[in-house]
Amino acid sequence: MILRPGLNQAGTAFTAQSLFPVGPGWDPLSPSPYGPNTMTARDKDSAVVDADGDGFDPEVSGLRELQVDPVVRLDSERHAKPSIAPVDWQPPTGSSHREGDSGALPSIPFNKPFIAGKELFYIAKAVTNGKIAGDGEFTQRCSRLLEHRFAIPKVLLTPSCTAALEMAAMLCNLEPGDEVIMPSFTFVSTANAAARLGARPVFVDIHPETLNLDENQIEPAITARTRAIFPVHYAGVACRMDRIMAIARSRGLSVVEDAAQGVNAFWNEQSLGSIGQLGAYSFHETKNYICGEGGALCINDPSLVERAEIIRDKGTNRKQFFRGVVDKYTWVDLGSSYVPSEVCSAFLFAQLEMMTSITENRRRQFQFYLDHLSPLQEAGLLRLPHIPPDCRSNYHLFYILLSDQPARDGLMAHLQRNGILAVFHYVPLHSSPMGQKLEYQEGDLPVTEDSSRRLLRLPLYHEMTIDEQARVVSQIRRFLAQPAQRAPAA
Repeated sequence: MILRPGLNQAGTAFTAQSLFPVGPGWDPLSPSPYGPNTMTARDKDSAVVDADGDGFDPEVSGLRELQVDPVVRLDSERHAKPSIAPVDWQPPTGSSHREGDSGALPSIPFNKPFIAGKELFYIAKAVTNGKIAGDGEFTQRCSRLLEHRFAIPKVLLTPSCTAALEMAAMLCNLEPGDEVIMPSFTFVSTANAAARLGARPVFVDIHPETLNLDENQIEPAITARTRAIFPVHYAGVACRMDRIMAIARSRGLSVVEDAAQGVNAFWNEQSLGSIGQLGAYSFHETKNYICGEGGALCINDPSLVERAEIIRDKGTNRKQFFRGVVDKYTWVDLGSSYVPSEVCSAFLFAQLEMMTSITENRRRQFQFYLDHLSPLQEAGLLRLPHIPPDCRSNYHLFYILLSDQPARDGLMAHLQRNGILAVFHYVPLHSSPMGQKLEYQEGDLPVTEDSSRRLLRLPLYHEMTIDEQARVVSQIRRFLAQPAQRAPAA
């Protein structure tokens, strides 16, 4: 049975209640009346051409239809993969596919938003609750889940990771002339959070193994004006937080973890976002756990909670009013509108409930790439991601490093001709027009510049099948088998 949005089978309008019966005593956390995970969005393959936080914005077709299907499950069982996978992909028997003919087979997008559990069920409940503006039932449930699971004293949901970083910078009391140490290999929000307050981003180089902030470059960059360090956990792999925190403590600096890609990843069994005084998460649709646009501020210093609540609520003490601490609320500090929609929080809560199965699915997909691309690394044709032994990744993304930029660009074009969208990542911030205004120039950060030119991210998303991954691997092998591509990768 297909239900067009807004119409029932008779062609008349339907409401949330007609999709999800609500009655006295109904518990939104109980199984759906239609069975588990019943509502699934069927949309056209989406192509990520330029995404948030990653330099690429999605061209997603949107929700085309809703199908009520009691047997559909979008959890890890549907995507279970055999331990031994095909090492090469061939077009199906009778296929008209030819090399470079991207129209003969379904395209493989770089990313694809997904339904993992009871997202639409919870959205309907949020609407029937009569509160969708924010800080309702689902916003609070998401916060409590994250606090409990990751041992974070206080988590405040925000409309984006950008918003969380902006709040964190304000809580660090940054002022014009202050300096904040961070990598140049990051999204612009990391730098903007400091720059918008008049502070100067001080860019340092990255580790060639993990592409994370090189902790050995921090102390030489510290001056009398340094106020904070903003480490970025790239690809769900932790920075060396022991060394970073030791430097910060010895110099009296704040640490804000940009863990946009690090939700449910760990360093020495400590969750990323729980180690510095503050941390920031992202739930953008390109991340592991999504709600379209969303984020969270992780507060590990209890003394910052009260001001964080004020900043988040437009600079008012509204939270204290609701708790009965004051008899009215008013403007008490600078702030902005940093509370997310309850609709987004309802979607996110369903995703967070499925966090374990989503992560396990990504682990299998990550391992497939690792297993089947390892021969190319052994032959010196590319380099694969490195996860240090003290890090537990969330498998946010899978990248390869080619021998040089022409090889990277050539492979990217080859994959696109064959219906596969693979993308590069950050253009280093120090080489941007804003970076040049800060008097940075080419050659200042050689590891960052070299890695950025050679890096290619491969498709990786929840519903990606083993056949699709095999297609990607096969096309990478075909391209690198060409004699002109056999220069060794560093």
